[in-house]
Amino acid sequence: MDKFVIRKAISKNKRTLLDESAGGSDTGRNVENLTRKKRKIEKDDLLQEQTYTWKRISAENLSCDYTSLFNKAEADDIFLQLEKAIVYFTGDLSKVQVYGKWHNVPRKQVTFGDDGLSYTFSGITLSPKPWIPVLNLIRERVQLATGYTFNFVLINRYKDGNDHMGDHRDDEKELVPQSPIASVSFGACRDFIFRHRDSRGKNAVRKMEPVKLELEHGSLLMMNFPTNVYWYHSLPVRRKVLAPRVNLTFRKIKPQNQR
Repeated sequence: MDKFVIRKAISKNKRTLLDESAGGSDTGRNVENLTRKKRKIEKDDLLQEQTYTWKRISAENLSCDYTSLFNKAEADDIFLQLEKAIVYFTGDLSKVQVYGKWHNVPRKQVTFGDDGLSYTFSGITLSPKPWIPVLNLIRERVQLATGYTFNFVLINRYKDGNDHMGDHRDDEKELVPQSPIASVSFGACRDFIFRHRDSRGKNAVRKMEPVKLELEHGSLLMMNFPTNVYWYHSLPVRRKVLAPRVNLTFRKIKPQNQR
C-alpha cells in the first residue's frame, strides 16, 4: 500500500503555485526591519536546498502524502512558541452540536486566517483571528514544501491522550473544491485512523480495513482529493499518552463572495 517518492522543495521565488488565486498578507511580518528581511532571505535559501522524503499512503479513493516537515530542534522550538502564543476559544465557541445536542469539545480549538473568512462545522461558525508570526512561519514552510497556498488554519490542542476527535470528514461547503488539507503536528505522537464511509458502524455495506497512521512531532500529512469524500478520519483516545499535542490543519477557504 505504501510507496516512497522523493520531492524537492520548490523555490518560493521561482515556483508556480498550484493555486494562483491565493491571497493572504503576512500581517505578522515586519517588512520594515531590514535585519529580519535579510534573515528571511537566508532562511528561504536554506529551504530551497532542503529535500523532503514523502511517504505515499493510498487505498481505494484515499490519497495522502506524509513527510517530516521540521527537524526535532525546529519542532521543539515551534511547539514552545505555539504554547505561549495561542489563545484558544472558550464559551459557546468551544462546543459542538451532535444529533441536536450541544457538547463541550474534548480538546481546545481556535482558528486563524485571512480577513473576512468563516468556517462552519458541527453547528458552529468560526471566524479566524489574524495571522501571527509563528503561524506564518509554519504556513510558509508548508507552501514551500508542497506548492499549495492556504488562507485558513484550524488549531486543535490535545492536553493528553484523553482528549480526542471523533470520526468526521472535512467536506464543508466553504472549502475550495478538490483542495488538499495540510495537517501539521507538534508534540506527542498520536494514532490517526481513516475509515471508509461504506465500512462504518453496524450497517456497513462493505468490509474495508481501517488505515492507521502515527503522526509524529514536526510531521506533515497532506490529505488530497478525493480522500475526504470517501474516508472519515479520527484521533481516538489513547490513555497511555500523557503529553500534549498541537495539530494545525491548513485549508483553502472560499471568500464570502464566491460561495
